[in-house]
Amino acid sequence: MSWLIAGGTGQLGFALSQELNNRGIPFKACGSKDLDITQENLVNDFVVQLAPSVIVNCAAWTDVDCAESNEELAAHINSDGAENLAIAAKKCGAKFLHISTDYVFSGSGQKPWLEDALKNPQSSYGRTKADGEDRVLQTYPENSIIIRTAWLYSPWGKNFAKTMTRLALDGKKEVRVVNDQIGQPTSAADLADQIISLALSQTRAGIFHGTNSGEATWFDFAQEIFRLVDKDLSRVVPVSLGEYTQKAKRPSYSVLSHDAWKKTPLGPMRDWRHALASAMPEIKAAVKTLG
Repeated sequence: MSWLIAGGTGQLGFALSQELNNRGIPFKACGSKDLDITQENLVNDFVVQLAPSVIVNCAAWTDVDCAESNEELAAHINSDGAENLAIAAKKCGAKFLHISTDYVFSGSGQKPWLEDALKNPQSSYGRTKADGEDRVLQTYPENSIIIRTAWLYSPWGKNFAKTMTRLALDGKKEVRVVNDQIGQPTSAADLADQIISLALSQTRAGIFHGTNSGEATWFDFAQEIFRLVDKDLSRVVPVSLGEYTQKAKRPSYSVLSHDAWKKTPLGPMRDWRHALASAMPEIKAAVKTLG
């Protein structure tokens, strides 16, 4: 049994590599320089030669604001790339897990978004990711799993948790954080563990929401980080999203339902506070190493 991770140099790709190593599962993790998923023939040849039993697509154009003026380029990765991998997975009979996002929804609700809720993306990024989901399910419905995630953090790359940790540890200035967006801070390590367990289960197809349980605003998230590193919580100041100028519309409510997990032996992922507490030692170490 071997795995292929597309987008292997991102946060989730690194987390998957670490967890697969821990479990003794052979895999190949590819960044865009190793595997350009926008090239159908290249993807097909690569996958046929490797013959993986599981393919996880973590590759994506994730610069949300830049996508607003580059939707066609974002679509090459988020839509065409997803379809190319699904085609190749079908040819070799691999289980295909495609990582998607909360941005496929309008973000204007007040109840957790169900897995089968109507998609209504409000940004270029969201539209390209929604189209990617549709193409995967049209191409290879019998053995493809869509996993939507959000607010991802880890000790690797750039993310909110690392930024807030650095600000908490550096000096005494106030930190202004948005308090009118609600979502689910999600540990890449927790998600990697959940993805691998799901792939190894008997589940063949479906849509799942890969986020830690509970909910928070970015302000809540920041305050919890300051608490965990024993810094003054009053330095974290709540502000409105309207105070920031951004090209792409952000979802105001991104809490995702976990109903689908309840139909599996795995169950939903743990509460975001517990996951953050587990991740913070490595995040602190990473921040201190950089700084």
